[in-house]
Amino acid sequence: MKLTKIHHIAIICSDYETSKTFYTEILGLSIIQEKYRKDRDSYKLDLAVNGEYQIELFSFPGSPNRLSYPEAVGLRHLAFEVDSVEETKQELEEKGIGVEVIRTDETTGKRFTFFSDPDGLPIELYEK
Repeated sequence: MKLTKIHHIAIICSDYETSKTFYTEILGLSIIQEKYRKDRDSYKLDLAVNGEYQIELFSFPGSPNRLSYPEAVGLRHLAFEVDSVEETKQELEEKGIGVEVIRTDETTGKRFTFFSDPDGLPIELYEK
């Protein structure tokens, strides 16, 4: 077996318009394609990070909430690499997003921090 890269990450949101705004206007991801699937009463939004297709944002009616933060079984968090954790933290805070204190990874010496999407999905910023 030869896995070549992660193709995409799928995220299910509770409020499509709020999450769409968060991922496109707050985080600045670009929209590749948006599709409403009438048979599922569901939107699927394909998003790019720095020009590369990476995230699918779904809305499904009646999806259950995340059980705990951040240690639920399954996907623990989504991490984005940034040039400066401090500058990105400041940009998010200026947009009204609460961001945790910047910490340093004991293994790599790199700085990182966490914030949440509108549904409480933990998102990490990890310095390049």
